[in-house]
Amino acid sequence: MPANKFALLRYRIIDRMLSNGVRPYVTKEELRDACEEALYGSTGEKLSLSTIEKDLWAMRNESELGYYAPIAYHKKEKGYYYESEDYTIQDISLSAEDLEALRFATSTLMQFRDIPIFSQYEHAIEKIVNRLNIHPGGDQGELEQYVQFEKSEKQHGTELLSPLLQAIRERKKLSFRYRKFNNDSAGTYELCPYLLKEYRNRWYLIAYSEERDRYLTFGLERMESPEILDLSFDWNESFDPDRFFRHSVGITQVDGDPSEVLLSFDVREEPYLRTQQLHTSQQIVRRGEKELLVRLYVLETYELDNLILGFGPRVEVLAPESMRLRISVLLEESLKKYRT
Repeated sequence: MPANKFALLRYRIIDRMLSNGVRPYVTKEELRDACEEALYGSTGEKLSLSTIEKDLWAMRNESELGYYAPIAYHKKEKGYYYESEDYTIQDISLSAEDLEALRFATSTLMQFRDIPIFSQYEHAIEKIVNRLNIHPGGDQGELEQYVQFEKSEKQHGTELLSPLLQAIRERKKLSFRYRKFNNDSAGTYELCPYLLKEYRNRWYLIAYSEERDRYLTFGLERMESPEILDLSFDWNESFDPDRFFRHSVGITQVDGDPSEVLLSFDVREEPYLRTQQLHTSQQIVRRGEKELLVRLYVLETYELDNLILGFGPRVEVLAPESMRLRISVLLEESLKKYRT
């Protein structure tokens, strides 16, 4: 099985540790610590000892790597070493495809350097780039000349990502004031945080309200004075983010069961709808000469209404009747603005 790119980086770090000539014998713990420091920095992700054990096995035995590294274990010294003193995998270079994949990966990650919660990884990425002498632009110029990522100029509320993530990981309750978009009043909440979710360049917190016995959604840009309380809460193991948003289009959750939504599209929308589904529940029921009949099984939310309105005259809501009426009223109100 081909090694992934981060495994290849770990192999080179392990190789450097085993061939440095200063420490003849290196423990698994030292190898793990070196990989963590080189790849993620002091505040990054953690590696397990089993990962290092698998790396050592792969370097010794994996035919697709081709290293067949002479790694041995010295029982008395309780450490690993190269049986051949002159051996190193540095003579085995990464392929052009491997380097290009790493350049693309590092350039992709660097797009998020301005978001505080991701800034801690910028140093780790730079370490990888410098250690392997790979540069995101490569010989073909800067990646931005060929690939443009969708990115908001300024994402409000991202400075709260780190403390909110800390509260989720530590399972601590949160207290904050929250101001809604449609009025100037602000309320104070004490909640159990469960999930951070991005939608259309905005970040949201999904948290459980013990008072209301339900999960609520909050936009980070409208949160004020968040405080991690010295109060732990029991994590609900049944909470599943994928299931939580299974019937949603967007970020909004509403009470009640999902609806069977039947939409009649202009048949010329078929290529778009087939290549980019409106929702995972989307089914094309019938394709006529002029009409494409599509069925969704979703919650009726603000985001769903906006999605449908975005198709303008190229779609008609057939069912449910409540949604057909609501969209009709919105279109009438919009038309009145143009008539006046």
